Amino acid sequence: MNRVPILLVATLVVGCGRPEPPPDPVQQRAAHLQALFEAIQPVKLANCEFERVGDKDDGGYVICKNLVRRAESLYSYGISATDNWGCTLSARLQKPVHQYDCFNLERPVCEALPVFHEECVGPARETIEGRRYDTVEAQIARNGDAGKRVVMKMDVEGSEWASFLTMPVSVMRQIDQLSVEFHGVEEKDYVTAINRLRSVFHVVNVHYNNWACASNVLPLPATVFEVLFVNKNLGVVEEGGLPVVPNPLDAPNNGKLQDCQGTPRLLD
Repeated sequence: MNRVPILLVATLVVGCGRPEPPPDPVQQRAAHLQALFEAIQPVKLANCEFERVGDKDDGGYVICKNLVRRAESLYSYGISATDNWGCTLSARLQKPVHQYDCFNLERPVCEALPVFHEECVGPARETIEGRRYDTVEAQIARNGDAGKRVVMKMDVEGSEWASFLTMPVSVMRQIDQLSVEFHGVEEKDYVTAINRLRSVFHVVNVHYNNWACASNVLPLPATVFEVLFVNKNLGVVEEGGLPVVPNPLDAPNNGKLQDCQGTPRLLD
């Protein structure tokens, strides 16, 4: 006869517990920025000979010179009428460079094997404000490069994040080296995008764009940064080796502004 009242009392006591406090957005943001910073820390490769390809400042990228030789095709996303990166590698390797831009349709002067596409890259095939977009996977297939080894550069003012979040791992595995300028640091899925890339690539070089230095996104020193990824099937990590950061071949994107390269976290 006393069981029901006892159960009621127990239920009331449990129900009076204090609710969990809501997550602190400041702490969440700090944790996200720390995670993104840690996700892009470079390793040292034992078999990478660095060189700078492209422009002397903005538009120049550090790559592994000796690890481009097996590339069968080159992809350069975000042209804006100049593509010294793609033209240099195309002339050297005598391989085509597929150049993509849907905002500036002026063809670069290129004494190599350029193939210009009036199209941008994104997570899906669509037309936005009259401009055509498509996925890396579809573009590679349409060019007859499915399954081929490629080297790629991407500077597309923010479209890179959604592109890598949706890119199949099988397409990533085709890419020997991938140079990307990432724009923005705040979105939660940015860490997911970097970690998807890290499942296939080593992070080998990081350079922060001094057009976008910012003191409110620490430990990141800027909201725009360039990363060199090298395929794990190609790059060999030097055991116990420490990367040189900043890389002496990197240069400020704007030579008239103070630079803002970060101090790397030493990886275990």
